Amino acid sequence: MIDMELNFQYSTNVQTELFAPLGTKPVLPACVRVLVACEESQATTIELRKLGFDAWSCDLQDCSGGHPEWHIQGDVLNVLNDGWDMMIAHPTCTYLTNSGVCWLWNKDGSRNEDRWQKLKEGAEFFKALLDAPIPLIAIENPIPHKYAVELIGRKYDQCIQPYHFGHTESKATCFWLKGLPKLKATNDVKEQWKQLPKNEAQRLHYLPPGPERAKLRSKTFQGVAQAMAEQWGSYACR
Repeated sequence: MIDMELNFQYSTNVQTELFAPLGTKPVLPACVRVLVACEESQATTIELRKLGFDAWSCDLQDCSGGHPEWHIQGDVLNVLNDGWDMMIAHPTCTYLTNSGVCWLWNKDGSRNEDRWQKLKEGAEFFKALLDAPIPLIAIENPIPHKYAVELIGRKYDQCIQPYHFGHTESKATCFWLKGLPKLKATNDVKEQWKQLPKNEAQRLHYLPPGPERAKLRSKTFQGVAQAMAEQWGSYACR
């Protein structure tokens, strides 16, 4: 079990009226336990902590967000039953994403059995997160291919772009939601994005090959992280 009192003190000056409907008794963010699964960057965790939530990142890797005191290093499946109120998850997309569907077959047209096995394992992990005993869940991934959708069991509920949240970049991001509303755009800069040269508008696509490419492509945009923390955090406090 996790010592949830470790190294964090809730500040009473958080504007709790932001998190409760008019006429209802507010639930303090510090009372809402949030698991941010498969997140080493801590981008979403940090935004939740800024608002006073008892948020914890969890990943097999060390965290790079600068707050190891808020990080659970290990298999997230081992902590799913620890009494969380909400989970935002970012599982690995390598074998589920539509951009990788071509690798399911070898050059001679035969099935790439190793790739299919990894797809099956990835989908099972995804479903374990989606079916976790947590009331409010959002799972983030790129657009999946049809075989992934079949194994997961259903299509995503929402697809957003960074330019809906103040970033002049393109990266289709899907959410599978359980008990949570769809995110609302906070700062639509699509028109500015459309004016950019292709290599800037699709910066992530044009990143050079290298050991850090996958990690850089998987980083959560700050505007999106803020929207998730504010909108879904507010909903969790209702």
